[in-house]
Amino acid sequence: MLHREKLVVGNWKMNGNRAENAALVRDLLSGLGSLAGIRAGSVGVCVPYPYLAQISELLKGSPLFWAAQDVSDAPSGAYTGQVSASMLNDFDCAMTLVGHSERRGLNHESNELVALKARRAVAAGLRVLVCVGETEAERAAGHTEAVVLGQLGAVLTELDGAALERLVLAYEPVWAIGTGQTASPAQAQEVHALLRGRVGQRSESVAARLPILYGGSVKPGNARELFGMPDIDGGLIGGASLVAKDFLAIVAEIAR
Repeated sequence: MLHREKLVVGNWKMNGNRAENAALVRDLLSGLGSLAGIRAGSVGVCVPYPYLAQISELLKGSPLFWAAQDVSDAPSGAYTGQVSASMLNDFDCAMTLVGHSERRGLNHESNELVALKARRAVAAGLRVLVCVGETEAERAAGHTEAVVLGQLGAVLTELDGAALERLVLAYEPVWAIGTGQTASPAQAQEVHALLRGRVGQRSESVAARLPILYGGSVKPGNARELFGMPDIDGGLIGGASLVAKDFLAIVAEIAR
């Protein structure tokens, strides 16, 4: 029986400062050491750009990996305010998010731009965590399948067979992010299975190994039931990742 990689990734969003970061990392490392069955590299944090240097120093040699929250689709040049994949490599980032709903919504990023960012990250040797998800209005209109498959399809157009091996997906229903609402385990499982099936049309072997995370108000109280679904391989954690006790309680559920 195939055992897929389990991952829990914290997204700090635009939060933190040097002192708070150091305290949070200290508590995470201390607590992680007491959790049995957690594989090195299965837990990571996505931090704001200014703190990549600090976090890379604090986590070097630890079981935690660090990642960026976004990346440019360009390699370098006159792109003020953007950060390239090669710059992320300078800080030994293992991964970057692309297509987070806040980037798609607040920054009006298209499916095509997200896909180009994914291609650029993978070409630089990074793993890429691509976020997909529908709004409340889209779900109410019955468009969930069309929306998430459209978002995923754009990425699959840009990634070839080898590049797919560096892909991680996160289903984050926009209506459940920071709202206190959560997709039921059955609702989340349905979309995760849909996404895996679509990747399977390109490569059954990649789809079988592909980690697909759930993101949307994951908390210690609901993580076990969500992670118990057959196609949910962990979580992309927002607010709870800023509280060491809560984040560690969620991490503990991937070891069960």
